[in-house]
Amino acid sequence: MTHVTMVRLGVFSLLGLSLGSYAAPAAVGAGEGRLDIIAWPGYIERGETDKKYDWVTGFEKASGCKVNVKTAATSDEMVSLMNQGGYDLVTASGDASLRLVAGKKVQEVNIALIPSWKTVDERLRDAPWHVVQGKHYGVPYQWGPNVLMYNTNVFKSPPQSWAVVFEPQKLPDGKPNKGRVQAYDGAIYIADAALYLMKKNPALGIKDPYELNEAQYAAVLALLRQQKGLTHRYWHDVTVQMNDFKKEGVVASSAWPYQVNALKGEKQPIASAFPAEGTTGWADTTMMHAEAKHPNCAYKWMEWSLNSKLQSSLAEWFGSVPAVPAACKEKAPGGSNFCGDNGFDRMTRIHFWKTPQAKCSTQGTCVPYSRWTQDYIAIMGGR
Repeated sequence: MTHVTMVRLGVFSLLGLSLGSYAAPAAVGAGEGRLDIIAWPGYIERGETDKKYDWVTGFEKASGCKVNVKTAATSDEMVSLMNQGGYDLVTASGDASLRLVAGKKVQEVNIALIPSWKTVDERLRDAPWHVVQGKHYGVPYQWGPNVLMYNTNVFKSPPQSWAVVFEPQKLPDGKPNKGRVQAYDGAIYIADAALYLMKKNPALGIKDPYELNEAQYAAVLALLRQQKGLTHRYWHDVTVQMNDFKKEGVVASSAWPYQVNALKGEKQPIASAFPAEGTTGWADTTMMHAEAKHPNCAYKWMEWSLNSKLQSSLAEWFGSVPAVPAACKEKAPGGSNFCGDNGFDRMTRIHFWKTPQAKCSTQGTCVPYSRWTQDYIAIMGGR
């Protein structure tokens, strides 16, 4: 059995759930006039922050579907909101998507009703985080790495390792890193620590940062408890994190390229690095709620989301990589080389978010996500 197949099947065997029974529609009708989307910050822009970046207004005019957006800061928050209901679409990362499928909260998507599907990056079309037992449960949206954001006044050259946020040390300005670094407020961040230990301590035998046996997991938690003593804050709100870099003396942290771009736009001394250990990352999929109230508007948006102008503008704005390679040839509003800058050719160095399962492919048994959640909350609380 291949690794991909085991990933697809593992979540269902663990949770003991079958796939949902919602049949994909055979046609797209007239729009219902409204569309409710759960999205990461910066993913659904209508020009309110910068008028040059607006891919909602045109859609509303063309479809008659008024877009309403609820932003979420973590995958766990997205899953919780989808469980509550009342939304049509969600831009789910890989550590949420299979949970939503297994929980029957999203429905199969009929890709025949999405003409632009043929333009999707071949590397994403059959990805295991949205294709289960041959059925598509969403449309790829964007992908990218969790970068190491740093202050260029402190680091005159890019930091080469994640050690600057995990290990007590003096930074290039001669001052300790204690109180000047941050970590992500989400249990999936345990994988970032595991990725660092994969290279620092190969004797642990970690092959996949999301698949940890008890001994490996214990070593990772020990590292995270050490990091707790260094952290200024566990971030999840991008605006708060950016303010911390501007005003609170924070100089290094994991971050999304979105914060890097926004701070650069404010002329702040900020850059990002892709450390030697590699990075974790996200490949996000637009998924449709099993009980979506506005399915026609949802299908119209999924088609709209794949147009190359939207994909290029979003990639430049967020710091992500388009799901549609043709977008790389489009000139984005800022004129940047967004595909090159954001890592179109670095996909193989990114360990994409996925939900840790007890049944895993790299070894016999692994620590499941339920444990990750409990233990990370304890670590953030100082336990």
